[in-house]
Amino acid sequence: MLSETRMAAEFYATARGEVAAWLLRERLARFWPGEASGAPLSFLGVGHAAPYLDLWKPAARRCIALTPSPCPSARWPDGGASLSCAAEEDALPFPDLCFDRILLVHGLEVAENARRLLREIWRVLKDDGRLLVVAPNRRGMWAHLDSTPFGQGAPFSPRQIGRLLAASMFTVERRDTALYLPPSNLRLVHRSAALWEAGGRVLAPRFAGVIISEAVKDVYAALPVAVTSRRRVVLADAA
Repeated sequence: MLSETRMAAEFYATARGEVAAWLLRERLARFWPGEASGAPLSFLGVGHAAPYLDLWKPAARRCIALTPSPCPSARWPDGGASLSCAAEEDALPFPDLCFDRILLVHGLEVAENARRLLREIWRVLKDDGRLLVVAPNRRGMWAHLDSTPFGQGAPFSPRQIGRLLAASMFTVERRDTALYLPPSNLRLVHRSAALWEAGGRVLAPRFAGVIISEAVKDVYAALPVAVTSRRRVVLADAA
Protein backbone atom coordinates (compact mmCIF):
# COMPACT_ATOMS: atom_id res chain seq x y z
CA MET A 1 0.00 0.00 0.00
CA LEU A 2 2.87 2.38 0.68
CA SER A 3 4.12 2.09 -2.92
CA GLU A 4 0.63 3.00 -4.17
CA THR A 5 0.64 5.96 -1.80
CA ARG A 6 3.93 7.22 -3.19
CA MET A 7 2.57 6.85 -6.72
CA ALA A 8 -0.53 8.80 -5.75
CA ALA A 9 1.54 11.60 -4.21
CA GLU A 10 3.66 11.86 -7.36
CA PHE A 11 0.57 11.73 -9.58
CA TYR A 12 -1.19 14.59 -7.79
CA ALA A 13 1.93 16.73 -8.16
CA THR A 14 1.52 16.64 -11.96
CA ALA A 15 -0.78 18.73 -14.16
CA ARG A 16 -2.85 15.64 -14.97
CA GLY A 17 -3.23 14.88 -11.27
CA GLU A 18 -4.25 18.44 -10.45
CA VAL A 19 -7.00 18.33 -13.07
CA ALA A 20 -8.24 14.93 -11.86
CA ALA A 21 -8.31 16.16 -8.25
CA TRP A 22 -10.17 19.31 -9.24
CA LEU A 23 -12.86 17.33 -11.07
CA LEU A 24 -13.26 14.79 -8.28
CA ARG A 25 -13.35 17.43 -5.54
CA GLU A 26 -16.17 19.14 -7.40
CA ARG A 27 -18.28 15.98 -7.17
CA LEU A 28 -17.34 15.13 -3.58
CA ALA A 29 -18.27 18.60 -2.36
CA ARG A 30 -21.85 17.94 -3.50
CA PHE A 31 -22.21 15.14 -0.97
CA TRP A 32 -20.92 16.93 2.12
CA PRO A 33 -21.10 20.71 1.61
CA GLY A 34 -18.40 22.42 3.63
CA GLU A 35 -20.71 25.24 4.63
CA ALA A 36 -23.19 22.93 6.37
CA SER A 37 -24.36 24.31 9.68
CA GLY A 38 -24.16 22.49 12.99
CA ALA A 39 -21.46 21.22 15.32
CA PRO A 40 -17.98 20.58 13.83
CA LEU A 41 -17.55 17.02 12.57
CA SER A 42 -14.71 14.52 12.78
CA PHE A 43 -13.34 13.34 9.43
CA LEU A 44 -11.17 10.35 8.55
CA GLY A 45 -9.60 9.84 5.14
CA VAL A 46 -8.42 6.29 4.36
CA GLY A 47 -6.07 5.46 1.48
CA HIS A 48 -4.65 8.58 -0.12
CA ALA A 49 -7.25 11.17 0.83
CA ALA A 50 -5.02 14.21 1.42
CA PRO A 51 -5.91 15.93 -1.90
CA TYR A 52 -9.59 15.86 -0.89
CA LEU A 53 -9.75 16.35 2.87
CA ASP A 54 -9.05 20.07 2.40
CA LEU A 55 -12.71 20.35 1.35
CA TRP A 56 -13.78 19.90 4.99
CA LYS A 57 -10.64 20.51 7.06
CA PRO A 58 -11.23 24.24 7.82
CA ALA A 59 -14.51 23.57 9.64
CA ALA A 60 -13.73 20.10 10.99
CA ARG A 61 -13.29 19.29 14.67
CA ARG A 62 -10.72 16.66 13.73
CA CYS A 63 -9.40 15.63 10.32
CA ILE A 64 -7.10 12.61 9.98
CA ALA A 65 -5.54 11.09 6.86
CA LEU A 66 -4.66 7.42 7.34
CA THR A 67 -2.67 5.17 5.02
CA PRO A 68 -3.18 1.41 5.46
CA SER A 69 0.25 -0.13 5.96
CA PRO A 70 1.70 -3.49 7.01
CA CYS A 71 4.03 -1.54 9.34
CA PRO A 72 1.72 0.39 11.69
CA SER A 73 3.06 3.38 13.56
CA ALA A 74 -0.06 5.22 14.60
CA ARG A 75 -2.15 5.82 17.69
CA TRP A 76 -5.11 8.01 18.53
CA PRO A 77 -3.84 11.62 18.69
CA ASP A 78 -3.96 13.36 22.04
CA GLY A 79 -4.52 16.77 20.53
CA GLY A 80 -4.59 18.77 17.34
CA ALA A 81 -7.19 18.90 14.61
CA SER A 82 -5.13 17.38 11.78
CA LEU A 83 -2.92 14.32 11.56
CA SER A 84 -1.43 11.95 9.00
CA CYS A 85 -0.59 8.42 10.04
CA ALA A 86 -0.31 4.80 8.96
CA ALA A 87 -1.89 1.66 10.38
CA GLU A 88 -2.88 -1.88 9.47
CA GLU A 89 -6.01 -1.96 7.35
CA ASP A 90 -7.73 -4.49 9.64
CA ALA A 91 -6.73 -2.76 12.91
CA LEU A 92 -7.42 0.98 12.72
CA PRO A 93 -5.96 2.68 15.83
CA PHE A 94 -9.15 4.49 16.83
CA PRO A 95 -11.93 3.90 19.37
CA ASP A 96 -15.35 2.68 18.31
CA LEU A 97 -17.84 5.21 16.99
CA CYS A 98 -15.48 8.18 16.78
CA PHE A 99 -15.86 9.62 13.25
CA ASP A 100 -18.80 11.43 11.67
CA ARG A 101 -17.53 11.17 8.09
CA ILE A 102 -15.08 8.76 6.45
CA LEU A 103 -13.67 9.14 2.94
CA LEU A 104 -12.15 6.02 1.34
CA VAL A 105 -10.17 6.85 -1.81
CA HIS A 106 -7.26 4.95 -3.40
CA GLY A 107 -7.80 2.33 -0.73
CA LEU A 108 -10.53 -0.19 -1.51
CA GLU A 109 -9.09 -1.39 -4.80
CA VAL A 110 -5.62 -2.08 -3.36
CA ALA A 111 -6.69 -3.47 0.01
CA GLU A 112 -5.33 -6.91 0.92
CA ASN A 113 -8.74 -7.72 2.39
CA ALA A 114 -11.44 -5.25 1.38
CA ARG A 115 -14.08 -6.71 3.71
CA ARG A 116 -11.84 -6.45 6.77
CA LEU A 117 -11.03 -2.87 5.90
CA LEU A 118 -14.72 -2.00 5.52
CA ARG A 119 -15.59 -3.73 8.78
CA GLU A 120 -12.97 -1.65 10.59
CA ILE A 121 -14.40 1.47 8.97
CA TRP A 122 -17.85 0.34 10.14
CA ARG A 123 -16.51 0.03 13.67
CA VAL A 124 -14.99 3.51 13.93
CA LEU A 125 -17.85 5.27 12.10
CA LYS A 126 -20.61 6.69 14.27
CA ASP A 127 -24.03 5.09 13.96
CA ASP A 128 -25.37 8.20 12.22
CA GLY A 129 -22.15 8.76 10.26
CA ARG A 130 -21.57 8.55 6.53
CA LEU A 131 -19.00 6.86 4.32
CA LEU A 132 -17.89 8.01 0.86
CA VAL A 133 -16.17 5.37 -1.28
CA VAL A 134 -14.29 6.42 -4.41
CA ALA A 135 -13.27 3.44 -6.55
CA PRO A 136 -12.08 3.02 -10.15
CA ASN A 137 -14.78 2.01 -12.61
CA ARG A 138 -13.90 -1.19 -14.47
CA ARG A 139 -15.42 0.25 -17.67
CA GLY A 140 -13.55 3.52 -17.51
CA MET A 141 -10.27 4.38 -19.23
CA TRP A 142 -8.51 5.37 -16.00
CA ALA A 143 -8.73 1.85 -14.57
CA HIS A 144 -6.67 0.48 -17.47
CA LEU A 145 -3.73 2.86 -17.20
CA ASP A 146 -1.34 1.71 -14.49
CA SER A 147 0.65 4.94 -14.50
CA THR A 148 -2.04 6.58 -12.33
CA PRO A 149 -3.36 5.54 -8.89
CA PHE A 150 -6.74 4.84 -10.47
CA GLY A 151 -5.15 2.01 -12.46
CA GLN A 152 -3.85 0.13 -9.42
CA GLY A 153 -5.50 -2.90 -7.88
CA ALA A 154 -8.91 -4.25 -8.84
CA PRO A 155 -11.51 -1.95 -10.41
CA PHE A 156 -15.21 -2.34 -9.66
CA SER A 157 -18.64 -2.09 -11.21
CA PRO A 158 -21.40 -0.24 -9.31
CA ARG A 159 -23.07 -3.56 -8.47
CA GLN A 160 -19.83 -5.01 -7.11
CA ILE A 161 -19.33 -2.04 -4.81
CA GLY A 162 -22.95 -2.29 -3.66
CA ARG A 163 -22.61 -5.98 -2.85
CA LEU A 164 -19.30 -5.46 -1.06
CA LEU A 165 -20.72 -2.66 1.07
CA ALA A 166 -23.86 -4.67 1.86
CA ALA A 167 -21.71 -7.63 2.95
CA SER A 168 -19.88 -5.23 5.29
CA MET A 169 -23.15 -3.94 6.83
CA PHE A 170 -23.45 -0.70 4.87
CA THR A 171 -26.38 0.59 2.81
CA VAL A 172 -25.68 2.69 -0.29
CA GLU A 173 -27.88 5.79 -0.36
CA ARG A 174 -26.42 7.85 -3.22
CA ARG A 175 -24.11 7.31 -6.17
CA ASP A 176 -22.22 9.59 -8.53
CA THR A 177 -19.43 9.40 -11.11
CA ALA A 178 -16.45 11.49 -12.21
CA LEU A 179 -13.41 11.58 -14.54
CA TYR A 180 -14.84 11.27 -18.02
CA LEU A 181 -11.88 13.01 -19.62
CA PRO A 182 -9.14 10.73 -21.03
CA PRO A 183 -6.12 10.15 -18.76
CA SER A 184 -3.96 12.20 -21.09
CA ASN A 185 -1.01 14.52 -20.49
CA LEU A 186 -2.06 16.86 -23.30
CA ARG A 187 -2.74 20.42 -22.18
CA LEU A 188 -5.60 20.68 -24.66
CA VAL A 189 -7.40 17.84 -22.88
CA HIS A 190 -6.77 19.44 -19.48
CA ARG A 191 -8.12 22.80 -20.63
CA SER A 192 -11.33 21.17 -21.88
CA ALA A 193 -11.83 19.01 -18.78
CA ALA A 194 -15.17 20.60 -17.90
CA LEU A 195 -16.49 19.89 -21.39
CA TRP A 196 -15.35 16.26 -21.18
CA GLU A 197 -17.16 15.86 -17.86
CA ALA A 198 -20.39 17.44 -19.05
CA GLY A 199 -20.38 15.50 -22.32
CA GLY A 200 -19.49 12.20 -20.68
CA ARG A 201 -22.39 12.41 -18.26
CA VAL A 202 -24.81 12.76 -21.15
CA LEU A 203 -23.26 10.59 -23.86
CA ALA A 204 -21.38 7.85 -21.97
CA PRO A 205 -22.49 7.72 -18.32
CA ARG A 206 -21.25 4.14 -17.84
CA PHE A 207 -17.67 4.96 -18.79
CA ALA A 208 -16.70 7.29 -15.96
CA GLY A 209 -13.25 6.91 -14.50
CA VAL A 210 -14.46 6.51 -10.92
CA ILE A 211 -17.60 5.53 -9.08
CA ILE A 212 -18.58 7.45 -5.94
CA SER A 213 -20.85 5.73 -3.41
CA GLU A 214 -22.22 7.26 -0.23
CA ALA A 215 -23.25 4.70 2.37
CA VAL A 216 -24.61 4.60 5.90
CA LYS A 217 -24.26 1.93 8.55
CA ASP A 218 -26.82 -0.84 8.59
CA VAL A 219 -26.98 -0.87 12.37
CA TYR A 220 -29.75 -3.46 12.53
CA ALA A 221 -27.65 -5.99 10.60
CA ALA A 222 -25.23 -6.08 13.53
CA LEU A 223 -27.90 -6.77 16.16
CA PRO A 224 -28.31 -10.38 17.24
CA VAL A 225 -31.65 -11.96 16.54
CA ALA A 226 -33.68 -12.09 19.72
CA VAL A 227 -34.32 -15.55 21.07
CA THR A 228 -38.04 -16.15 21.28
CA SER A 229 -39.44 -18.57 23.78
CA ARG A 230 -41.47 -21.41 22.37
CA ARG A 231 -44.33 -23.06 24.19
CA ARG A 232 -45.23 -26.64 23.59
CA VAL A 233 -48.74 -26.90 22.21
CA VAL A 234 -50.60 -30.18 22.64
CA LEU A 235 -53.41 -30.77 20.22
CA ALA A 236 -56.30 -32.86 21.45
CA ASP A 237 -57.06 -36.00 19.49
CA ALA A 238 -60.32 -35.47 17.69
CA ALA A 239 -61.00 -39.23 17.59
